[in-house]
This record gives sequence, structure tokens and C-alpha cells, in this order.
Amino acid sequence: MTEQTIKHLELIQAVITRLAQNSFAYKAWAITLVAAIFALAAKETSPQFLLVALLPAVVFWGLDAYYLRQERLFRKLYDAVRHAKPSDLEGNPFSMDTSPYDGQVATWWCTCWSKTIGWLYGPIVVVILVVTGVAYVRC
Repeated sequence: MTEQTIKHLELIQAVITRLAQNSFAYKAWAITLVAAIFALAAKETSPQFLLVALLPAVVFWGLDAYYLRQERLFRKLYDAVRHAKPSDLEGNPFSMDTSPYDGQVATWWCTCWSKTIGWLYGPIVVVILVVTGVAYVRC
């Protein structure tokens, strides 16, 4: 493996690491904001206020899926560069173009329902809806 290939792999790995950190941060922010909105709604005793918690949950769900999909695309690029011959990379040696792998990675919509994302945000949204329904019944 050439020194240029190793440097290219390091650049791609840095992007993958940043994307994974963003994904983790979005999960933390989503849980924090939903919990804060629930606390405010309990203080205000307003069921409509609980529905506001859907906004950050859904927005962070979408953003998290976007970043997870991008991470998967860069992992495909990493594998392609790792297995490429030096002569394959001569035209654009430090390319960060992931478009050739677009069809090899699940769509954004399918990524929303992947194990790592769907199992976190899905229950959050369900809990918001159930708690809102219970609060409306009590009013």
C-alpha cells in the first residue's frame, strides 16, 4: 500500500469518525430535548405542549438517518480505496466522491428504520404520542 493510499484512507476515516460523532450527538440531543419538553409540559399541565416534543424527535431522527447513511457511503469508499490498485487512483488520488456507492447503501428512508436508529426514535415518538393521549383523556 502506498503512502498516498494510506493518507487517503486516513482522510476518509476522519470523515467517518466525524459522522459517527454527529450521530451520537443527535441521539443525545433528541433525548435531552424530549425530556426537557416533557418536564415543561408537566409543569404547565398542558397536553398540547407534549406534542411539541414530536418536533425535535422527528427532526433528529431524520438528521441521524442522514448522517448514518453518509457514514455508510464513506465506509464503502474506504473499502474501495483499500482494495484499489495504485493505478486505479491515478486520475483523482484523493477523491471523496461517494456517488458510485449510492445504490449499494440503503436509502435515507430505509436508514430511518434501521436497527440503530428506528429502535431509538420509534419508541420515543410512540411514548410522546401515548403520553399525549393519556394527558388528553385526563383533561
